[in-house]
Amino acid sequence: MTVGKEINLLRNYPQSKRDVSGRLDVKTKEDQRIAQKFGKEFFDGSRNHGYGGFSYSPRFWQPVIPTFQKHWSLTGGDSLLDIGCAKGFMLHDLKQLIPDIIVHGVDISKYAINNAKNEVKRYCKVSNATELPFDDKSIDVCISVTTLHNLEEKDLIKALLEIERVKVRGSFITLDAYKNDEEKERMEAWNLTAKTVMHVDRWKEFFLDVGYTGDYYWFIP
Repeated sequence: MTVGKEINLLRNYPQSKRDVSGRLDVKTKEDQRIAQKFGKEFFDGSRNHGYGGFSYSPRFWQPVIPTFQKHWSLTGGDSLLDIGCAKGFMLHDLKQLIPDIIVHGVDISKYAINNAKNEVKRYCKVSNATELPFDDKSIDVCISVTTLHNLEEKDLIKALLEIERVKVRGSFITLDAYKNDEEKERMEAWNLTAKTVMHVDRWKEFFLDVGYTGDYYWFIP
């Protein structure tokens, strides 16, 4: 079995400065409990509980879509699934830049799906990554950005196998990770929702053990 490539397909996504030490000073178990509900408080509540406001801007995904398009030679008629689609912002920009592409989004958050961008709301549904509501080999490309690490390891295995089941051409996931002790400390300070975080080398071993064959990259604060 061949594992995909370690490749940063999000290299054109705008980077924000994160006050990691500041979150460590104020983060509590209660903050994590609230964040892990993935409700209004996580998306549009206090910064202590998540995003501190999750609204659409073309500056985020529009620079990234051409990278996706080139990587998989995406054209109209191809299908793409965003696992952890939140309010559907990526799907909206995919439809803007590749008008006839077929998009699907799933997210565990009822709040996010109920507040999805109107233009793509009909393509989004509440669903768990461990049981994707799609037939075998029915989706050309699956993408999951900073989502799957929110699962316990046993469920993460199921989610990766679900991606393998439904995808036809490829997949790309990003996961919380670290390369050294300093990055591990920063991740522990930053993390609100991730339940499975590993060293990058352990992640690669994990992919081989599970049978995940897609591409991947890391989120390291």
